[in-house]
Amino acid sequence: MDRPSFEPLTFAAVVSRLEAALARPLPGEPAQLRMAPQPRRPWPDGWSPARLRHAAGLLAVFPGGRGTAGTTDRAAHILLTRRADHLDRHRGQIALPGGVVDPGESFEQAALREAHEEVGLEPVRVRVLGALTPLDIPVSGFRLHPVVGVLTERPVLTPSDREVAAILDVPVADLTDPANLARAARDRDGVRVVAPAFRVEGGEIWGATAMIVAEFLALLGWPDPAADVQH
Repeated sequence: MDRPSFEPLTFAAVVSRLEAALARPLPGEPAQLRMAPQPRRPWPDGWSPARLRHAAGLLAVFPGGRGTAGTTDRAAHILLTRRADHLDRHRGQIALPGGVVDPGESFEQAALREAHEEVGLEPVRVRVLGALTPLDIPVSGFRLHPVVGVLTERPVLTPSDREVAAILDVPVADLTDPANLARAARDRDGVRVVAPAFRVEGGEIWGATAMIVAEFLALLGWPDPAADVQH
């Protein structure tokens, strides 16, 4: 299939596309579903919407590597974390920095605070561009609100020993490379699911994080990856 050009995938070009796309209606659930596990996890029997909790995550974009003419031709990267193995939920998975929204906080404030707590990212370094479509996560009872922000440089970061096993610096070009797309069967609470994933840094982005990344990439013009996902 024909693919829109992602060359050059520079930080400046990606930010420009994001600014334009976030001023329009979001691609929403159809874009998220490109990387959704099947079958989708339902809400538990007897679950009440009154129990829904809100969380926020930061999808931070920054220039990586060294350009030939300053920062404008440097590749765009995103910041992700590998969750600590001792956590009760989503242990060891690759995720956005994020967590529960505290009383009185906006989603933006919560995302920035959580990024500071988890990886030491100073909120003043982040220019928030907008938000992606909220995503419900039945396994933990959360509605996750992804916030997109940009940094002019990659800061020096330190993972929180309590929550983060590693900080990942992922080029956007790697996420859009068909060679890094996979689909694998996984056991989830005794149910066999087929989950599309992005292969990055020796691991895989799948589940809710992959669905959020899929909508982010759709803002850049990424086509439906179904034909490219490897089994």
